[in-house]
Amino acid sequence: MKIFLNGYMGAGKSLIGHKLSAVLNYNYVDLDDQIELIEQTSIQSIFKKRGELYFRNLENKVLRDILEKEEDMVVSLGGGTPCYGNNLDWIQQTAGTKTVYLKATVKTLTDRLFLEKVHRPVISHLQTKPELEEFLRKHLFERAYYYNQSNIIVNVDNRDPEQIARDIVEKL
Repeated sequence: MKIFLNGYMGAGKSLIGHKLSAVLNYNYVDLDDQIELIEQTSIQSIFKKRGELYFRNLENKVLRDILEKEEDMVVSLGGGTPCYGNNLDWIQQTAGTKTVYLKATVKTLTDRLFLEKVHRPVISHLQTKPELEEFLRKHLFERAYYYNQSNIIVNVDNRDPEQIARDIVEKL
């Protein structure tokens, strides 16, 4: 089985992905890490030098490569991955896959992301918490359609990552 974690940046996909893969004894793959490995540079640098369209095309190719592998794994997607192209359709139409939406409130995401926004190309230009909060509200509204199609939805606000991983296992 392949379990795909999705949700907005800052929801904890990487952290919970590591915990979940340990509980299930599955391989763990972070889609963004795979892209950085292939490109030998950071996501931030890819966005800056090559643009979002280049990044999304590369993301799509790496996702398809993961879907073709015949092994159990937990995969942390980028926040926008299920929202672009046919990515979500491919995941849902591939046998043996489950999607999990790690749902966080705007407040939780704002608090988490404000301190690390310099490392996040999509939000690095936002200067204040109110600006970031407004941006997140708009983005979450746009992406909710995709995220809410997940097989499992788990609230991550103020929760222990290990408990979240156990909750996901119970719902699989």
